[in-house]
Amino acid sequence: MKLGLGSALVTLGLSTAAMAQDYDWPRLLVIGTPGTSTGSFASTNGWGPTLQKETGTTVRIVPEDSEPMRYKRLTDREDIAIASVSASEMAIQPEGVGGYASAKPMPQRILWHHNDTPWGFVVAGDSDLQTLGDIGKGGVRVTSGVFSPAIVTAITKALPAFIGLTPEEAAEKITFVPASSYGENCRSVVEGKSDVAYCSPISSVLSEMEGATGSIRWLAMDPEDKEGWSGYRSFRPMTIPTKTSLGVKTAQGVDSMTSNFVYAVPETADVDFAYNMTKWFHQSHDAYKGSHAFAARMSVDLFRGYLASNPMPIHEGTVKYLREIGQWTDEDDVWNNAAIEQMDQWIAARRAGMKDAMEQGVEINFENEAFLEIMAKHTEGLEVFRSRL
Repeated sequence: MKLGLGSALVTLGLSTAAMAQDYDWPRLLVIGTPGTSTGSFASTNGWGPTLQKETGTTVRIVPEDSEPMRYKRLTDREDIAIASVSASEMAIQPEGVGGYASAKPMPQRILWHHNDTPWGFVVAGDSDLQTLGDIGKGGVRVTSGVFSPAIVTAITKALPAFIGLTPEEAAEKITFVPASSYGENCRSVVEGKSDVAYCSPISSVLSEMEGATGSIRWLAMDPEDKEGWSGYRSFRPMTIPTKTSLGVKTAQGVDSMTSNFVYAVPETADVDFAYNMTKWFHQSHDAYKGSHAFAARMSVDLFRGYLASNPMPIHEGTVKYLREIGQWTDEDDVWNNAAIEQMDQWIAARRAGMKDAMEQGVEINFENEAFLEIMAKHTEGLEVFRSRL
């Protein structure tokens, strides 16, 4: 069943008397998030009941650990209306990286800022690894979360680049251990299945791990290591170096990185829906900000700060509301229009590549080298999405 994000989405709802808005909210609003062990799922469940109470819409939060499936459900199947997604993941979706190569190319837009999620590399408390550089000594197992193409890229390409390993050296010295879910990915280091995992210290599973026998530690990413960061960001260009200030105690003060999460909608999402959803996020922030630590990160001020470096296109309805309240300028139109054009170029190129592959009888599969070669020809020269640092 599809949720109409256009007129069907906004004509079946109840009048929003609580907000004194001349807008009929959808009868059902389905929001997709990463799995139940994530801060994204918990924080969305924090503000969802407030939205339901104030607007009359029935809010349903659906955990979907597979990033490609959540993308498909948002853009193609349209059985979720809003998705919580990391900006890094959102950037590689139109680019067709990894498992997204054979996914239907569909343009998206940012609806609102979700949180500035810290990420890092975690090990067991008694691990022999003291620095990321120690991984380069060889014989190290690193978990690769196959549920997320962005995490696979972070582990198999960006991490080796940070510590100065070539792809060939990484294949020789690192054993990449697959994990099918985020929880499995992180728990691997305390369960003895792996030595290093890429996780966010704000996730509930990290609190569980910190309380386990021996606890956990985090391997720092020196902000002064310009060469290392250059290598890392060549594969994860949306990442921003930072000192961790959110999440479990073991991560506090550790030099690592931030990968912002956003709420995304399809490009086709109804303008009135996006406008009123944005207005609610802003005007009701005081009512829901105490529901979760991440809910406090959903203020318009933090969103405005994020826009200073964000390279992804913002939805027209969001722009309309931000402009009304003085939080959007003509200068913002310049970079946003460029972001829309960049998104459109990727979508058009990949659609043309898929059409070419079908006409040649080449299987559209992200593991088919012949298909990937066709796609590479069509997307050659296109700029990847990169934080505007």
